[in-house]
Amino acid sequence: MSLLHYITWNVDPEIFSIGPLSIRWYGLLFALGFVIGQRILTKIYVAEGRTEGDVDVITLYMIVGTVLGARLGHVLFYDPDYYLSNPIEILKIWRGGLASHGATIGILVALWLFSRRLKLDYLWVLDRIVIVVALGGALIRLGNLMNSEIVGRPSDLPWAFEFVRNTEFTPLVPRHPTQLYESLAAFAIFVVLYLLWSKYRGGIPRGLLFGLFVTVLFTSRLLIEFLKEAQEKWEEAMFLNMGQLLSIPLILIGLVILYRVWRNPVAVQPNGTPVGQAPQKSRV
Repeated sequence: MSLLHYITWNVDPEIFSIGPLSIRWYGLLFALGFVIGQRILTKIYVAEGRTEGDVDVITLYMIVGTVLGARLGHVLFYDPDYYLSNPIEILKIWRGGLASHGATIGILVALWLFSRRLKLDYLWVLDRIVIVVALGGALIRLGNLMNSEIVGRPSDLPWAFEFVRNTEFTPLVPRHPTQLYESLAAFAIFVVLYLLWSKYRGGIPRGLLFGLFVTVLFTSRLLIEFLKEAQEKWEEAMFLNMGQLLSIPLILIGLVILYRVWRNPVAVQPNGTPVGQAPQKSRV
């Protein structure tokens, strides 16, 4: 096959190392998602009357929720027998094994706790955070591309990638760059959500951005999974793999929220009070 018919991907996942310390593309892009996301979220929060201190707090909740959720999601959804038999391996997160659906659950729980602590409307918080979560997801999938992992099925398309460093699947053939597909989808979602917020800001109907995010993101995930190689052997015999099965309830949740927004499009302030209405005074 001519080299013009596919892209040879032979990127070193390690940027550089100093003794035992190594800096890898995945870790850098993962961290960048939080750094850039914090700056964008600060702009959003300040524009809507909140403080930079709120963003510092939510960032901490997000980091903990993302890492714990992603790790436990991988443990419970993809290889529970191994990890429950070897519980110490759960802590060895540097060896890989993070699940995006687990991260989603972890983030939802963390933000519920954050909302309760600061007495903020939960959906108001979710509507703003999904903007930066979409950007973070795009960067993480680029990290997967740099690691030559989560590869697609063989393809003869001109933009197919030959993942030279991936030895999990043989023979070496051009494959769908599904990491890039998911990254581009997440980045497009980020752009749309941010533009919607920029145009309407406090006038955004409660739940609209979150509903759009989970519906579109996980629908794209469900479809792109058909182009991926199975991540676990036991998934090979399944018509819908674990990633797709976990995406379906999130899509349904998104559709229900969008339906409710359509029926009753109400914009709220951070404390849950409808926009244009003064907060009610508590009775003595």
